[in-house]
Amino acid sequence: MATEPERPVSRRPGRTHRNEGKTDISDPLVLQEARRAAIWIGMATLVALTVFLANPLLVIFGGMVFAAMIDGGARLLGKVLKIRRGWRVAIVLVLAAVFFVWVSLFAGSQLSQQAAELPATIKTQAVVALEWLKTQGFAINMPNIESIVERTLSGLAEVTRAVGGIIGGFATLFLIAVLGIYFAAEPQLYQRGVAWMLPADRRVYFEETANLMGKTLRRLLAGRLLGMAIEGVATWLMLMLYGVPMAALLGLLTGLLAFLPNIGAPISGLIMVMVGFSGGT
Repeated sequence: MATEPERPVSRRPGRTHRNEGKTDISDPLVLQEARRAAIWIGMATLVALTVFLANPLLVIFGGMVFAAMIDGGARLLGKVLKIRRGWRVAIVLVLAAVFFVWVSLFAGSQLSQQAAELPATIKTQAVVALEWLKTQGFAINMPNIESIVERTLSGLAEVTRAVGGIIGGFATLFLIAVLGIYFAAEPQLYQRGVAWMLPADRRVYFEETANLMGKTLRRLLAGRLLGMAIEGVATWLMLMLYGVPMAALLGLLTGLLAFLPNIGAPISGLIMVMVGFSGGT
C-alpha cells in the first residue's frame, strides 16, 4: 500500500519553530540578551566618544546655554512687545552685542592693568599679614608659607589673565555665539531633528522632556545672571565708594564667582579683604 508523501512544514515569518533551539536569534530570551549587550556596548561607545570629543561637546553645550539665554530674553520681551519672535530675538542679540563690546573695551582699558597688578598685591598683603602674626607669637615658617602663597596665586593669576585676555578665546566664543543664534532662531527644527533619531513611540515623551528641560534651564540661567549682575555691580559700587583699589576688577571677579554657590563668596570676600588692606586698614 502506497504511503502519502510528507508535506513540508510551512514556517511563518516571526514565529519560532518547535524544533528550533534556544540559541536561535528569533528566540525571545536571546533577543532580550542581545538588546542588553547592545545597550552596554552603546553606552561604552558613548563614553569613549564623550572623552574623545570633549572640547566640541563643550562648545555645543555652550551654544545651547547661550541659546537658552537668548530664548529667555525673547520670551520676556514677548510679554511687553507683541511682535514676531524673530524680531524679539534680533533685539536681544543686538543688546547682547552692545554689552559684550562695552565689556571688551572696558576690559582692554582698565581691567587688563588691574588684573596684572592683583596677584602681586595679594602676595604682598599675605606676607604682611604673616609677619604680623609672627610678631604676635605665632610660630610661622615663612619660606614654607611663601611657597604655599606662590602656588595659590598661580591659580589666581590664571583667572586674572583669563579676565584680562578674554579676547584670546575669540574663536571659541564665536562658535558658541553662532551655534546659540542658530539654536535660538529655529529651536523646533533641531528638536525635531533629534526626535527623528528616536523610536516613534518615544518622540512624544522626548518632546515633553525637552520642553521641561528648556523651561528649567531658562529659569536657572535667569536666576544666575540676575544674582551675578547684582553682586558684581553692588560690589563694584561699594568698593569704589570706600576707595578700595581695583574696585572694577573685584566687582567683575565677584560677579563671575557668584556662579559658584558655595565657594564663590568666600573666595571673592578673601580677595577683597586682601586688596582692601593694600589701601589702608
